[in-house]
Amino acid sequence: MRGTCKPVDLLSLLFLSLLAAVTLAAWPRLPHAPWLLARLAAIAVSLFIFAHYSPRSPSPAWSRRFHAFLPILIVPVLFDSMGDIIPGIWPRYLDDLLIRADLWLFGGRHPTVLFERFIHPLLTTAMQFAYISYYPMAIVLGVVLFRKKNETAFDEAVFGIILCFYLSYLGYLLFPAVGPRFTLAHLQTRDLAASPFVVALQDTLNALENTKTDAFPSGHTAVALMTLYYSGKFRERVLVALLIPAVTGLIISTVYLRYHYVVDVIAGIVLTVLTIYLAPRLSKLLSRAAGRPADHLHHPT
Repeated sequence: MRGTCKPVDLLSLLFLSLLAAVTLAAWPRLPHAPWLLARLAAIAVSLFIFAHYSPRSPSPAWSRRFHAFLPILIVPVLFDSMGDIIPGIWPRYLDDLLIRADLWLFGGRHPTVLFERFIHPLLTTAMQFAYISYYPMAIVLGVVLFRKKNETAFDEAVFGIILCFYLSYLGYLLFPAVGPRFTLAHLQTRDLAASPFVVALQDTLNALENTKTDAFPSGHTAVALMTLYYSGKFRERVLVALLIPAVTGLIISTVYLRYHYVVDVIAGIVLTVLTIYLAPRLSKLLSRAAGRPADHLHHPT
């Protein structure tokens, strides 16, 4: 496998190994432990297969494309898996610490309650669409870089963004919290004045999200900022112009819509800075481990 795995493949395998180790350690407390291990093993096998065959010249173009965008499938599966692991390893969640931090920052008042003065149906709709812009934005950046056949930029951006995802998931493992929409609902004096369509959208997102303890740090904030960072670094000016208002609205929406405490957002910004620092260093280390030069150019896509 030396020379065939990309750094991002090894990064995913490392995180898969971590989740597998946690699953084995907490086996008696995890009712879905066998299914979890089977899921993690299936992802690892898929990674090995595509890492081995996609770089070879006879391999079809779709195989190389699928390998390049395989993280799009891996990340949500691992996120979903966290929802089966975290409740089994934590007897209680740590929202009370985050609530205290917010109260300290805002002079004894809850930010989500302070936001009530700005509630309006149109603003709620705008905030909800800003919030869900998180889901396609990193994919759009990847597609733009991939179509330009800029593989060095593509691999760098994918590695940094996936590292950001995994570091945020590590945060959920170490500091589980469900967020103010659950813990502070009894203190809110107004609902979000959302239209039936927005309510249905929120209910759908809530139903699809198996992992509820994903408040700290704000992965939405961190991944959105990482996407903006790489868009600027690789001079995608149109994308930057679109992302600046989208990311700004997204960050505000995390508190307005009561998904996150302000301290979660601050932690998400810190996570962005940490990822920008770690990504090139870890990528170089994993490139050496895979037997690939750090500036390796892959087969044309």
